[in-house]
Amino acid sequence: MSKSVYREQNHSYDDSVLHYIGQAAEHGLYEIRGLGAKRRLPNFDDLSFLTASASRYPLEGYREKCETRTVLGTRNAKKPLELDIPITIAGMSFGSLTATAKDALGRAASELGTSTTTGDGGMTQEERRSSKTLVYQCLPSRYGFNPDDLRKADAIELVLGQGAKPGGGGMLLGQKISPRVAKMRTLPEGIDQRSASRHPDWTGSDDLTIKLVELREITDWQVPIYVKVGATRVKHDVKLAVAAGADVIVVDGMQGGTAATQQVFIEHTGIPTLAALRQAVEALEEIDMMGRVQLIISGGIRSGADVAKALAMGADAVSIGQAMLMALGCNSDYYVQDGRRCDAGADYAALGTAPGVCHHCHTGKCPVGVATQTPDLEQRLDPEWGARRVRNYLQTLTMELTTLARACGKSNVHNLEREDLVALTLEAAAMAKVPLAGTEWIPGVSGI
Repeated sequence: MSKSVYREQNHSYDDSVLHYIGQAAEHGLYEIRGLGAKRRLPNFDDLSFLTASASRYPLEGYREKCETRTVLGTRNAKKPLELDIPITIAGMSFGSLTATAKDALGRAASELGTSTTTGDGGMTQEERRSSKTLVYQCLPSRYGFNPDDLRKADAIELVLGQGAKPGGGGMLLGQKISPRVAKMRTLPEGIDQRSASRHPDWTGSDDLTIKLVELREITDWQVPIYVKVGATRVKHDVKLAVAAGADVIVVDGMQGGTAATQQVFIEHTGIPTLAALRQAVEALEEIDMMGRVQLIISGGIRSGADVAKALAMGADAVSIGQAMLMALGCNSDYYVQDGRRCDAGADYAALGTAPGVCHHCHTGKCPVGVATQTPDLEQRLDPEWGARRVRNYLQTLTMELTTLARACGKSNVHNLEREDLVALTLEAAAMAKVPLAGTEWIPGVSGI
């Protein structure tokens, strides 16, 4: 008589942990990967809108307009950004993405009247040509930083941190350091690039003020200056950035993505976007700068509902990276070449992954031509096809945003407010500081 074997996976040592330990023990190296955190985190799905019924009335979607115009950089800039929608495209570098991908993103952003952002490594001619409104990033690495290009930008974003890797520098592995990337960044071809984790001329908050003044003088005070922080000590960071003179604050939550960094950063640093947004709004309220300094939130924004909830919580706009890549075809099982639909399954399999779960941006072997510098792979992304998909995605987000705003009785998406929201979980109620659904209770704020 055979004995029955008790088989239950140890929660502390499940398959993923055993795989991690095995890889660490065998190779003595940490894992590097792309995209964002994969763990389940409280997010905008944990909030719901209290739309209109008897106590208030909704607006008719086909007869009553809902305004989406968004202005950023009103504090100091002579020429604030005027966008048609409050949805912007986040900084993603040429190097991590192809020049074709950057071109496609710029085309789509221009058609919808919004902005795109350069990312590390400088500005490409394709991106400046296709982007009507372009934000130029100044990062700790200073790779590709060019004052002449800076003057061509419509806004500047001084990056102090990123949600996927706050406190850490960027990575671009050697397989993506092509001759053009190497020339733009003044690097040797084929050698791994690891960016600095802080600006070389910044050792404290006073230096931030000096740096912002330098950037304003280079651009004759014409364009807005953003300061971007990874979501960690959000209240302190926002207040310091405002004190230094920032026009716009960008806060990137831990759901934000990256082309390549250590997995230990992606999964174990920072705070969720939901909590970061609430803290950033509180910081601006405490120093009486709401409305004077605009707030952009990023990190895991995926849908029009996410955008609407972010605005209701106090953001002026959102910035989207990973989802834009998905719209371009990232993690798709096919690509389009010469008008034909081509299967990409075998190329994913060669990477040891599959469509829908690929996070191998760092390898440079992107099966759909989005995150590569290999010419034959880059050709798999048609810029017109990609731009059309991103444009459709942005249009859908905007329609969803205005649909929800009208349902709440708002004629302007910026009139959405925290009072329109309830939380579906205790964690979300505590992080967002909105009532638990069906109650007036906010954990840590209201009485028991």
